[in-house]
Amino acid sequence: MRIIIEYESSWRNSFLDGSNNENLPKNGRNFIGSMTALKTDGNYKSQKVTKNTVMGILNRLIGDQRKLYQARNEPNYYFKEIEATLNESDIKDTAVLDQEMIFLRNVSGSTDQNAFTGMIKANDSAFKSIYSSDLWGVLWMSLNEVIDFILNESSQVNEVENLDPIIVCDQIEVLSSEKPIDAVEHIQDVLDFLQVKFPDINYLTAKKQLPLVSLYTSALYLQIERLAMKYDLSNILTKSGGLSGISKRGFTKKDFMKRYTTGEQKLIWGNPYLLKQKKKGEGEIVSILTKASGQLEINLNISKEQARDLENKIENAGVSSFYLGKKGLAYVTDIR
Repeated sequence: MRIIIEYESSWRNSFLDGSNNENLPKNGRNFIGSMTALKTDGNYKSQKVTKNTVMGILNRLIGDQRKLYQARNEPNYYFKEIEATLNESDIKDTAVLDQEMIFLRNVSGSTDQNAFTGMIKANDSAFKSIYSSDLWGVLWMSLNEVIDFILNESSQVNEVENLDPIIVCDQIEVLSSEKPIDAVEHIQDVLDFLQVKFPDINYLTAKKQLPLVSLYTSALYLQIERLAMKYDLSNILTKSGGLSGISKRGFTKKDFMKRYTTGEQKLIWGNPYLLKQKKKGEGEIVSILTKASGQLEINLNISKEQARDLENKIENAGVSSFYLGKKGLAYVTDIR
């Protein structure tokens, strides 16, 4: 038996982790199509027509709208014998592939990591108090100065004028953009000191390097301890005793600016499905959504009686069109 299916604009990428052919996790499958998630290896997932795809189509054509794994678990699963004889060689997918930029709509209520709303509280006490210059001035130290500051409690901080949330935010972003440094000589001494001081913090990257921003943000927390011996800092710290949006390892702009603006965090309404990667010898590789249009031919090695029964079930179900994979339009053009 041969079933021929024409299809158009079938999406050939997956935006969720896990597999559609397994039981759903308790909290569902995670969305991995965001700009941030796509940077993680393996989250840009290309798909093609497989045996599972075909079995899903056949179940859909006879009116079974359950997930494939659910149908397979039934003791009277209609395609049990047919599936056992179906091979990948029995499936012929003739497709024309196109690349297309799409915008994925986000309705989950996620917030933008690098944006904020409302007016800026430039006169917040964190930036206009007698100790503000001593606190934030740590961020403007040179590398040698911050090393000395961390290891030497008597080290002084140079005065910084005209502080406000944007100026501080911009400086931390500059530090965050710097490349990690090797833990050698004095850097190793500082790292050893910080690991004893903050034992719950894992400072090193997978390449055993220290992000420069972690050096400065940890220095901020050391300065908080030192200044707290002379000043009351309770009105600028969070309930846990930290700085909003700043950890000992780094910085989150949206959380930092939320404390110093009058508005709520800015919602994300979607993002382009786009991954940029730099590969040695190839330069920058841009990956976007793949769409396929073409013909799918399914050859089933079954008896005439089975073929007639399957054809009757398909005709009785009356499925006019369906998705092949994700999105697009697919329909049966011939059954032989």
